[in-house]
Amino acid sequence: MKKLTLAAAIVASIFAINTAQAYQGEVGATLNYVDPDKGDSGTGFGVDGKYYFTPVQEKNGPLNEAAFLNHASNVNGALTYADNNGTKITGINAGIEYFVPATQFYAAANVGNTKTDIDNADSYSVTTYSAELGYLPMPNLLVAAGITGYNGEGNDSGNDPSLRAKYVTNISSGNTVNLEGRVGFGDDKTYAIGGDFYFDPTMSVGAEYSGINYKDNALSDTNTFSIRAKKFLNQQVSVEGSVGFGDNVNQYNVRGAYRF
Repeated sequence: MKKLTLAAAIVASIFAINTAQAYQGEVGATLNYVDPDKGDSGTGFGVDGKYYFTPVQEKNGPLNEAAFLNHASNVNGALTYADNNGTKITGINAGIEYFVPATQFYAAANVGNTKTDIDNADSYSVTTYSAELGYLPMPNLLVAAGITGYNGEGNDSGNDPSLRAKYVTNISSGNTVNLEGRVGFGDDKTYAIGGDFYFDPTMSVGAEYSGINYKDNALSDTNTFSIRAKKFLNQQVSVEGSVGFGDNVNQYNVRGAYRF
């Protein structure tokens, strides 16, 4: 009987949510599956991590939005790998987000590199980068403007202005909504708008609509509608999944993460 009681206590502690805790880092792993309308399907995986300069307090809001609500500055990085019938794609990415203390200002920067290796063909790589400045005109609303760019092999390069916004707000007792949008004003217009509904601090469902309008009329515009869900099993462990329905390809992702 004592063993059963102990086992029940351990299980309860695993799934308990204690709103007084804090964390300073998170690591995650992702698996994805790509199913194009034409050609072969492919699989990939990735690992990511984030470290906050100061501990993030998990208060009464959604656990998934704790860092944003705390204005938590951080450094982050990710590694990805995908294999699609002889086409291997390796990516590395690093970034920083900084909320200027005692002000409403925000800054961020990011740099990444993607290398593509094709069987019986030359490999090539593309470097991407971005920088932006932001301001919080009201609680939990961030508006940021910046530059996104890429530099490929040869003379393939470009720099485009961008604008994005994020807003987290309570809509009723225990329910919160996250709204996000972004747009790129380059020759090829990019855009995305989406949001998440939090049933409670531990669980959410969301959706996003995104696309690219190409300047080159020979290329067809692409649009993707995705749905997603995330659940915190406790304050440290979370699982999430998403499905993206594109004009030419569908993609399925599963991610697990641990906070410490």
